[in-house]
Amino acid sequence: MDTRDRLAWNLRKVRADKKVTQENLAVDAGVDRTTISGIERGDFNASIDLLDRIAAALAVDIAELFVMPAAGEAPPSSLPAGRKPGR
Repeated sequence: MDTRDRLAWNLRKVRADKKVTQENLAVDAGVDRTTISGIERGDFNASIDLLDRIAAALAVDIAELFVMPAAGEAPPSSLPAGRKPGR
């Protein structure tokens, strides 16, 4: 697994574990939702500054976005589609 795939895996895992939608994370980090989506797909090359803002919005250390997943770990689940009320 290369670094970009590892980042995509961990961002999606942390976001799903905290039950934060891509849209809400994007608002909290000050970016467009398509940027979050692109990072999670491994299509977007994020800067350290952007990753720092995303980590802060998720209330995690930036290092958590680069942890190697355990062997055989199931891919992160996704949240149900659609906008969430209350934001």
